[in-house]
Amino acid sequence: MAESKSARFAAIVLAAGLGTRFGGGKLLAPFRGQPLIAGALAAAVASPAVSVVVAIGDDPELEATILGLGSDADLTVVRVADPARGMGASLAAAAQAVPPDIDGVFVFLGDMPLVTPEVAPALIRALPGRDGIAAPFYEGQRGHPVLLGGDWIPALRRLDGDVGAQALIRQAGERFIRIEVDAAGILFDIDRPDDLDRA
Repeated sequence: MAESKSARFAAIVLAAGLGTRFGGGKLLAPFRGQPLIAGALAAAVASPAVSVVVAIGDDPELEATILGLGSDADLTVVRVADPARGMGASLAAAAQAVPPDIDGVFVFLGDMPLVTPEVAPALIRALPGRDGIAAPFYEGQRGHPVLLGGDWIPALRRLDGDVGAQALIRQAGERFIRIEVDAAGILFDIDRPDDLDRA
């Protein structure tokens, strides 16, 4: 799907995880002078998305931080009722808030702060249509964000538990497009405190 002025995209940022391996408070941990969530949020806002939906748990401090960081964007924060149910439940909650008539939706992860701006437009160019899914690869490994064509939004809204977009990628078959990018940040995530020093 070639990028055009008529195409409309949304972005989801998943930030509802409990961060148990980190010891809690992961997305507010300082990373390069800002809260960790700032990196993923900036990548989503910089993408060709007309709106950004951030899924969080019951965390007023995180919500206030996100709203402050994204004050110049069309930003919606969605509270996931039970984040412990897994990524699928968070994706479903966020997808409910995606605007109608969207041609595709990016899925960013809140603990991946080093996604560079050229990745999202490359995914749009690779997307074969509203029924396709495109994902970036670096040295053969799949990273984030993933771009799902608009026809997948109803399926996103039905996800539950710990079943995330991986299940939809399997369903996509030949409509799943891999693109190799020169951007190692698509693989870099923060799981434990010592990961902050790896960047």
